[in-house]
Formats: sequence, structure tokens, C-alpha cells
Amino acid sequence: MSCSVLDTLKRRGWTGVSGESRAALRCASSGTVDVKVPLNFWCGDRVKIKDVSTTEPVYEPATGRVLCELELCGSVEVNQAVQAAQSAYQAWSRMSGMERAHIMIEAARIIENRREDIAEIEVVNNGKSITEARMDVDSARLCIEYYAGVASTLAGQHIQLPGGSFAYTRREPLGVCVGIGAWNYPFQIAAWKSAPALACGNSMVFKPSPVTPVTAVMLAEIYAKAGAPEGLFNIVQGGQETGNLLCHHPDVAKVSFTGSVPTGKKIMEMCSKGVKQVTLELGGKSPLLIFEDSDLGNAVKGALMANFLSQGQVCSNGTRVFVQRQMLPEFLEEVVRRTKDIEIGDPLLESTRMGALVSRPHLDRVLGYVEQARKEGAKVLCGGEPFVPLDPKLRGGYYMTPCVLGDCTDDMTCVKEEIFGPVMSVLSFETEEEALLRANNSALGLAAGVFTSDVKRAHRVVEHLKAGSCFINNYNITPVEVPFGGFKMSGIGRENGQVTVEHYTQMKTVFVEMGDVDSLF
Repeated sequence: MSCSVLDTLKRRGWTGVSGESRAALRCASSGTVDVKVPLNFWCGDRVKIKDVSTTEPVYEPATGRVLCELELCGSVEVNQAVQAAQSAYQAWSRMSGMERAHIMIEAARIIENRREDIAEIEVVNNGKSITEARMDVDSARLCIEYYAGVASTLAGQHIQLPGGSFAYTRREPLGVCVGIGAWNYPFQIAAWKSAPALACGNSMVFKPSPVTPVTAVMLAEIYAKAGAPEGLFNIVQGGQETGNLLCHHPDVAKVSFTGSVPTGKKIMEMCSKGVKQVTLELGGKSPLLIFEDSDLGNAVKGALMANFLSQGQVCSNGTRVFVQRQMLPEFLEEVVRRTKDIEIGDPLLESTRMGALVSRPHLDRVLGYVEQARKEGAKVLCGGEPFVPLDPKLRGGYYMTPCVLGDCTDDMTCVKEEIFGPVMSVLSFETEEEALLRANNSALGLAAGVFTSDVKRAHRVVEHLKAGSCFINNYNITPVEVPFGGFKMSGIGRENGQVTVEHYTQMKTVFVEMGDVDSLF
């Protein structure tokens, strides 16, 4: 039996993939990647690794089936990809911003035309619902469009000096940048990292998570089809060893990483040896504060959005939900009712709102957190159990029911540690001062939110929240025009917005003397 993504889709009654994607994702019945369609990409084409020493299976979360075997890159392949990026950088960096923008806009147009194609394949490899996958593809397209607009605005500053002399500054690209993605937003993260890098005149080598390696290669093909120089955006597949090779490579100028705090620390340490620039978007254990004067309906919807997007596998999720005591009973009643109504199942179906978690080990880990919470005294108000869909084709998938935990306290494991699954921990508070003290009692500071009808309190609370991305009367909204990133151990630097230009360029200062040299010697 074939283990191709296409066959998986067909078995589930799906016929929407294009011929191009069909070829890109076909793999042999033996479980090895077909030689015609590998998932590594540099020099403008997919690359079959010679003498493959290591492969890893790639799974479909919805069914548990093996999609294909992933060929992992070693030092030879990493060198080839970096060299390709270095070569492309020489040409790309000399192009005007308008010339770069033209190619990026064409890439965005291709993404828009292939929206369904990309989204459906993202679902197969990641497990999230088709509704969310479409939103991710849209975010990727909008990001590329946004930075296409930024490309032609890059400029320095003129500083007038005495005697007619002057100085000016230049924004110059860094060179070869590395992007290391996470498995929760594979296509979107590839775009979020590549778009600002390319707009600023850099090239990129991108390493997707080995759990979700498929759609980043599609983005590489889209850039190439849009007219990007060969080697401008390259894909190397692999795990920790491949990432280490990229971080230590002498021709890499910067590393942008999305993932866990421990891995981020290791990347920062490795990059420090070469004094490479880093952007780190790391974990979170974010607080959501709901005051008694909040609109109940919006507060509940906000809490659901803060906890259950992408099966709860979102770094910015507001998983510590602090509810003012007077409002707690009605909040819990409504949030539990709505959580129980979330439709779980085949992520390719339009009606599904929660698909499968990304892997079997991760599902077991999340379920373990629920059991630990129960042992520590939390009350499981709903969910937190394995879910088996009625469709026999999905019974090997990695599903669970979304969980709401009540009677939580600050010292519980479920409140202190990032679970990265559909588990909401609800806590009560009395006063604003208490809520702020407890909300900030974390080594992490990626995001935070507040629901209240008092506009003064909203801004006062946000001012004192120690988090990089804050929300008032909403949650998990990430427009590409707005910077996103964390405080404390949640990271360094920002994704999106104009500020990202500073993270993908270096400033050169030029002094121009218009008179004679005034020498002391």
C-alpha cells in the first residue's frame, strides 16, 4: 500500500490537490522518499541526498499513518545549501528594493492562487483544522506582501556637520540568514522568517521541524517560480544535529529560531561563539485576566481563542486564566458548555474545529499533564481524555478532548509549566493588584491579555504586565503589521512589523569631510 500524502487524502474522499503538489508529495510503498521528490531544496530545485545515512518517518497526525521517510542533512548538505545561499545573496543584495518587491509580490500571488492546495497539505502533515490552515496560509501571504512594500522604503539618515561636512547611514543586509521553524505553524513560520530577511536583501537557509517538513518546501518552490535567484531560499531537513551545523557555520550571519526555551538557550550559546545575531521566539505561560465588569460572551470567546487554537499548540496561548471571583461561577458554566461543543475529528472537514495533536508522544505528554493536575488537586471540569473518532480511518490519530481545569492554584504544575495542548487552567482573584502580581510571577513573558469594560483599567493593567505582546478585550490576534515577541525568557527580537528590519540589517555610518584635515600631529 502506498504511503503517499496523496493516497492518504484519496482514502478520505479528497480530490483537491494539484498535479504539482501530487508529484511533490508522492512517496514509495517501501516507506522511503521517492528519488524524484525529496524534501530538501537548494540551488532552485529539490535535492536527493546521496548516500543517505539517516531517515526519519513523517506521520499524518489525523490517522497515525506514515507519509514518507525524511532524509536528514549532514555537514555536506548544509555546506551546499549555505554556499547556494551565499551565491544568491551576491546578486539579490545588489538589486533595488523595488526589484526585490516585484518578485515577492509575485510569490504572494502564487500563494493566493494555491491557497487551498497549501492549506490541505498543511492539514495532512500538521493535524490542525482546514479552517485554521487557510488562515495560516493567508497570514504567510500577507506577510510577504507587507515586506514587499517595506523593501523599497529601506533608507539611512543624513546628518549635517560643521563646515559643510556631513555623515550618513546605510541599512545593509547581513548576508546568509538561517531560519529554524517549529511544527505548530510550518508554512506560516517559514514565511514570517523569510519575508523580512529577503526584503532586506539577505538570503536564507530554512530548517523546518522534522515533524512537519512538507510545506516549507512548497514555499521554496514558490519563491523560485516567482523569479528569485537560485539559492535565495533553501530548505535543509533534519533535527538537532542539522540545526547545530547551521548555527556553527562560519558563513551564516544570523539565526532566527522559533521553539522551546531550552533549545533557544542552546542556539544562543552556539551563535555566541561566532557573535552571530539571533532572533528567538520561545515559549510562554501567558496570563489572561478577566475582570468582573467584562462582557461575559466576549470573555469566554477570548478564553477559548487563548487556549484551543491549533489544538492548544500555540506559544502565546493564555493558559493561565485569572477570573475575578464575582464572575467565576457564570464564566466557568459558559466556558465549559462551549468547550464541550467543540467539534473534534477529521481536520479536512469544514465542520471540524479541533483536529489532531501533532504526534503520539506529544499527545501522551499533554494527557500526562491533565493527570498530574488531577493528582495535585485541580478539578477536571471537562475533557482531558483521549478521543477516538467514529471514522475507522482516523482511529490511529492523535486526538483528545479539550480540557478545562478548575480549582487551580499558582503552585500547580499545570499553572507553572507550558503544556502546549488544549488545556485551560482557571484561577480566581480578588483585586487588580493581586492579579498583576500573580500574572507576572513567571520566568516567561511572551503574551498577556485583559478583559474589562473599564478603559482606564485596561491600559493601566497592560502597562504593568511583563509581556511582549498584550491584548485588550481579545486574544491571539497577530496582524503582520504589528511586532510579535516576548519579554524575559520568552525570547529576543521581534517577528513582523517594521521593527524587524533592524533585526535583518546592519547599520553602516559614513563620515564625509568637505574641508581640510585638522590634525593634532
